[in-house]
Amino acid sequence: MKKLLLLIVFLLITSTAFCQLQSRTFEEIDSLQQIQRRKIIVFIHTNWCQFCQRMKTTTFKNQEIIEKLNSNFYFIDFNAEEKRDITFHNQTFKYKPSGSNVGVHELALQLGTINNQIVYPVLCVLNEQNEIIFQYSNYLSPKDFKVLLENLEK
Repeated sequence: MKKLLLLIVFLLITSTAFCQLQSRTFEEIDSLQQIQRRKIIVFIHTNWCQFCQRMKTTTFKNQEIIEKLNSNFYFIDFNAEEKRDITFHNQTFKYKPSGSNVGVHELALQLGTINNQIVYPVLCVLNEQNEIIFQYSNYLSPKDFKVLLENLEK
């Protein structure tokens, strides 16, 4: 009996310790919203942005943040230089090249432009009707991101 209890405790501890952040796609959101209405948090980044990469390795690896995002929000990890067409909210968005192997996705521009420019990383929060309710363009530490999530949960 003790071995069984220890095994159960071990499994519970390891399952929460290895909890992965669930990243959704824009194409999934419409059907997910029909099942359960949630706010959407879009993390807009690039591969070359060091602050974006830092958020990926710190903020989005924090267990408390992962649990809050997975249980209360839909999270989208979006590379602003994604080249595939994306259909979201009955509209198709495309990659817009601006030079030799350089460009930005139209959806990144739509969701991430603040004061007529896009500066990475960008956090864009959409309400249940896919309307922008919050945008932030800068690195957020795990501590600051937790505060943001707490305010969004109200």
